[in-house]
This record gives sequence, structure tokens and C-alpha cells, in this order.
Amino acid sequence: QSQLVESGGGLVQPGGSLRLSCAASGFTLGDYAIAWFRQAPGKDREGISCMDSNGRNPYYTEAVKGRFTISRDNAKKSVYLQMNSLKPEDTATYFCAAIGLFCGKTWYSNWSGYDYWGQGTQVTVSS
Repeated sequence: QSQLVESGGGLVQPGGSLRLSCAASGFTLGDYAIAWFRQAPGKDREGISCMDSNGRNPYYTEAVKGRFTISRDNAKKSVYLQMNSLKPEDTATYFCAAIGLFCGKTWYSNWSGYDYWGQGTQVTVSS
């Protein structure tokens, strides 16, 4: 059974930090690009970051660029999202997803192109 499982979410104050983890099982993580998405209550799912299978040239959307950092350890079958300088608008359920070898130009919107999705982990940024 191939799956991704997110963890590390929680409640933080604005300006705080969290590190999310995405653990893969049932498939070779090194064969897949991994993206992070988030979905706030009542809003559409939003792609925020993606990293190619080789771990190079990570991609970020403007909303998180400079604050979030994606990384991966294929040997540990895990992908991480370090989130710094968190804002209330970052409040959402965060998902990881696996696609092909490379993120591609439309990774942030190509929901149907992803082979595996995690169940999500909740991040709440509030005073």
C-alpha cells in the first residue's frame, strides 16, 4: 500500500516556526517529485512548494517564498517543509503529494497529475 503521511502541524503564534514532515511508504520516494499543498477552510487547495526527485531547484509560490524551505531525504523516505515567519493566513491543512520525477511547470495546479496524496496535517497560526 503506497502512501504519504504528514506530521508536525500544530498551533503557533504569528512569527513562529514549524517543521512539517512527509513520510513515504510502499514506493520509492527517490523516483518522485514531491509537492506541498495547503487548503484553508472554505478556500481552494493551493500549491506552495515542490521539489524534483533529485532534490534540486525547489519551487515556491510567491505566498511562501523566502519563508518556507522544502527539503528531502530519500534514504529516510521523508520530505520536509520548514516554515518560518508564519502568518495567520498560513493557517490551513497541509498536504504532501508525489508526482513523476519532476515537478513540471504546472505542479501547483495539476492536482489530478499526482499519484499519491497524504491525509494532511493542520497548521494554525493565531495570537
